[in-house]
Amino acid sequence: MQCLQIYSIFRLRREAIVFVIICHVSSATVLVSGSCGLIGSEVSLFFARNGFHVIGIDNNYRSVFFGPEGDTSWVLERLQRDIRHYRHEHFDIRDRAALFALMEQSRPNLIVHCAAQPSHDRAASIPFLDFEVNAVGTLNMLEAARRACPESPFIYMSTNKVYGDRPNTIRLEELDTRWDYADGAFENGIPEDFAIDQCNHSIFGASKLAADIMVQEYGRYHNMPTCCLRGGCLTGPNHSGVELHGFLSYLTKCNLEGREYKVFGYKGKQVRDNIHSEDVASFIFEFWKKPRTGEVYNLGGGKQNACSILEAFGIVEEITGRPMKWRYINEHRVGDHICYYSDLRKMKSHFPAWQITRSLTDIFREIANSWKQRIAEGAAK
Repeated sequence: MQCLQIYSIFRLRREAIVFVIICHVSSATVLVSGSCGLIGSEVSLFFARNGFHVIGIDNNYRSVFFGPEGDTSWVLERLQRDIRHYRHEHFDIRDRAALFALMEQSRPNLIVHCAAQPSHDRAASIPFLDFEVNAVGTLNMLEAARRACPESPFIYMSTNKVYGDRPNTIRLEELDTRWDYADGAFENGIPEDFAIDQCNHSIFGASKLAADIMVQEYGRYHNMPTCCLRGGCLTGPNHSGVELHGFLSYLTKCNLEGREYKVFGYKGKQVRDNIHSEDVASFIFEFWKKPRTGEVYNLGGGKQNACSILEAFGIVEEITGRPMKWRYINEHRVGDHICYYSDLRKMKSHFPAWQITRSLTDIFREIANSWKQRIAEGAAK
């Protein structure tokens, strides 16, 4: 009888805990900057499906950075169609007054900061704009959060470019279709304690690094639950890939449209790890459930989802049945990595429930299907 009473009490408590968690999620609000970008839109949709109210900030500045091909109006239409009560704010994160007012009024339970000038190459020609958006804009986001809701987890979408070209100092071996690490210490990829100093970052890498350090500092100095996600190639079917940003998406688009793809240096054997945007969103959800202070994670597909440009050509040709048109330029991009894939062991140890769910082939297939649909819709107009 006593055992039955104990079980009944435990059951009631467990059900109460589950009820509290469900109520907490259903009344929670996520604020997403750059909500019409690849990760921002995926995060918005993912958290909406999980019961969050979604507030998005995006002024379609991608169309300024990249021209008509970078326009994300179609993404906004999708968010407004697919997310119930989606609230969109069309302003620039450099507008401190507007940002502070929104944060104070909404007091979100989670902040996911994706807004950025995202191009490694474009930054050199717009250094002031690049730094103002990436570094100062991030400071604006952090200070707004500190004043209004310092207890809310703050996720910053950083980049592996914070390591500059230092990964190129690792001893490499040249294989038939790729470069790879010859140093056994990096068998699993680049870890989070890899050095960031005394190397060439590119202007973009420097502005993102400034923001990355500030996010860590607000976490430690102000004891806020902040997190930097140093992304590799974040991709997926909703990516509006252009030549200067969006490796797999743009490569697939070129293949389907019969465009010439330019390969810059390293014999086309440079390696990147690729992660689906939904796997990024699911990790952010895990961090929200169990936040940490001033953390850093290298976020990518890891060794299992790494490929070179030459290997990517072969995969996309097999999926679409179309030959890849490409031209080699014997000059690599400043600060570019010869070989980079993320060591995911820290992420998995801190959040064992999180896993990569999309293989490289899955990712290519989804991107190809998405571009086929968008190209067909464009031709029909």
